[in-house]
Amino acid sequence: MKRFSFFLILLLLSLTSCSSKRESADLILTNAKIYTVNDTFDIVEALVVKDGKIIFTGTTKEANERFETKNIIEANNQYVYPGFYDAHAHLYKYGLTMQTVNLRGTKSYNEVVAKVVEFQQRKKVAFIEGRGWDQNDWENKEFPTRAKLDALFPETPVVLTRIDGHAMLVNGKALDLAGITENTKVEGGQVEVINGQTTGILVDNAMELIKAITPEPSLKTKIQAFKEAQDTVFNYGITTINEAGLDREIIELIDSLQKAKVLDLNVYAMAMATKENLAYYTQKGIYKTPQLNVRSFKFMGDGALGSRGACLHLPYADKPKQFGALLSPIDEIKRIATQIANSDYQMNAHAIGDSTNTVLLKIYAEVLKNKPNRRWKIEHAQIMQEQDFDYFKLGIIPSVQPTHATSDMYWAEDRVGAARIKNSYAYKTILNKAGLVALGTDFPIEEVNPMLTFYAAVARKDLKNYPENGFQMENALTREETLKGMTIWAAYSNFEEKEKGSLEIGKWADFTVFSEDIMTMPIEKVPYAKPTQVFVKGKEVK
Repeated sequence: MKRFSFFLILLLLSLTSCSSKRESADLILTNAKIYTVNDTFDIVEALVVKDGKIIFTGTTKEANERFETKNIIEANNQYVYPGFYDAHAHLYKYGLTMQTVNLRGTKSYNEVVAKVVEFQQRKKVAFIEGRGWDQNDWENKEFPTRAKLDALFPETPVVLTRIDGHAMLVNGKALDLAGITENTKVEGGQVEVINGQTTGILVDNAMELIKAITPEPSLKTKIQAFKEAQDTVFNYGITTINEAGLDREIIELIDSLQKAKVLDLNVYAMAMATKENLAYYTQKGIYKTPQLNVRSFKFMGDGALGSRGACLHLPYADKPKQFGALLSPIDEIKRIATQIANSDYQMNAHAIGDSTNTVLLKIYAEVLKNKPNRRWKIEHAQIMQEQDFDYFKLGIIPSVQPTHATSDMYWAEDRVGAARIKNSYAYKTILNKAGLVALGTDFPIEEVNPMLTFYAAVARKDLKNYPENGFQMENALTREETLKGMTIWAAYSNFEEKEKGSLEIGKWADFTVFSEDIMTMPIEKVPYAKPTQVFVKGKEVK
């Protein structure tokens, strides 16, 4: 009997010892205000990570009782959000832009020219490239001409892309190399000619003639572009980029850099809807790794509003004979949409003008009939007819960029007039129809900082506090809607909602830590909030 009691005591001690043993983890974050962005928008104190994924969310007390690790982050009441998505951006182009003349923020054409001269004095390149000018920011808002560039660079081609990527200013040497003359005609594009002479302005498809003679960046330059761009986005708390339009070669480069641990950034890559890409990827099928998601095509419907390439039902208010243009015939758009609909891929179409949105939405509705849960996207959905908003009830997802509204608001009404502006940049209206919006920046057209996205969506103002009462505030989003648009809704738009977009058990540990709470702090201070730490799959990347 005594022996039995002795063994019973040993058994109880053994069970007690087993029950008190804590589970090992790779990281424990405690004493924070963590916005999980789950279905009930719960806020918790702690999260625990193992093998790159979240294995616990809850109280600090329970996290410490149940788990042990050498890597404990005491957050000291800081604020934690899911890693931000940028649902529409151009990471590769941004990185390449960092290797060329940066023309963002220039206030005159003379300043543009001065920057090009200074760049060439430093770099002494055989082919000068730059990007970022916007004549709408200048006192003279007309397109510039090539005369000054011709005088300064008679033998060196100069190619300066407008900020929206839908127009270029090139000099005479570049025109000569590309074989462009005053008689050159391009479907879906424009070679500007005044008084029988080319001005150097090329719009939309006409730019392809210049791209054909532009030297290919070296592999070293491409890799450096990605590394520098990744550093920038991590500094702002972005952990997933929706790359809006890439060639196969660049997608495969991203894959190789991720596998080589050169890139930690998550990338949802849209392949440009070229004939070659369509044939290759529809046959290959969806390609998915923990970091790379290739399941969509980027289709260019029209140009940009700033360069009057966006296709409108009625003429531009400030150029009564100009309508903009579709970049492809409607029959061709429908053929491509049908081809994509017969695959597992998404179609994500750039649509700025109201005519383009009408065409794309009607085609979407037709080719997706009896094909549920395809989550095709309209990228921008910028100028809309009121009757077309209802198409978003069909499961079509709007992917919009709030800073476009606050950048364009100074001149957008001049382009489209008082009637059409009311259904432009109408994010709340679209949200009410679609049930969600995916939010991005479209950098390098806009700034990378997602806090500017948050501020523009909620306050509908720019950093000058203009306009005082907000731009068309009926279309402002709430803070919760905005955070969802930058996280879980963007993840849903990529078919990634079960792995990212919220801080829940079983999902990747992508999160960002702030010392201030963007959900409660004065909205005018949000643009200046910056993360203190950023994690991708449990690894600290900032």
